[in-house]
Amino acid sequence: QVQLVESGGGLAQPGGSLRLSCAASGFTFSSYAMSWARQAPGKGLEWVSGIYSDGSVTYYADSVKGRFTISRDNAKNTVYLQMNSLKPEDTALYYCAKDSRPLSTIVARNLREYDYWGQGTQVTVSS
Repeated sequence: QVQLVESGGGLAQPGGSLRLSCAASGFTFSSYAMSWARQAPGKGLEWVSGIYSDGSVTYYADSVKGRFTISRDNAKNTVYLQMNSLKPEDTALYYCAKDSRPLSTIVARNLREYDYWGQGTQVTVSS
């Protein structure tokens, strides 16, 4: 069965850094684009970043561009989100998600294109 397990969340100060990890199993990880999305209190689910199946191309929401970096290690079936220069508005539950389409030539920003989700890891940015 498909399983996505996020880790690495926690409490950070404004300007600080965290690195999130998502360990995947139950599918051919190297064949699928992956994304991170987040949900802040009282807000809808927001797409944050995505990466091609081979890691060659990455995409970011404007709100995190220049501060966050997505990467993946297909040998370890893991996708990462390095978060630097954190802001209080980054506070959210962060989810890892698998694109439903193998070897897609795009990274979907429409979250309905993702068929499996992790349980989420909480990131809190506060002084």
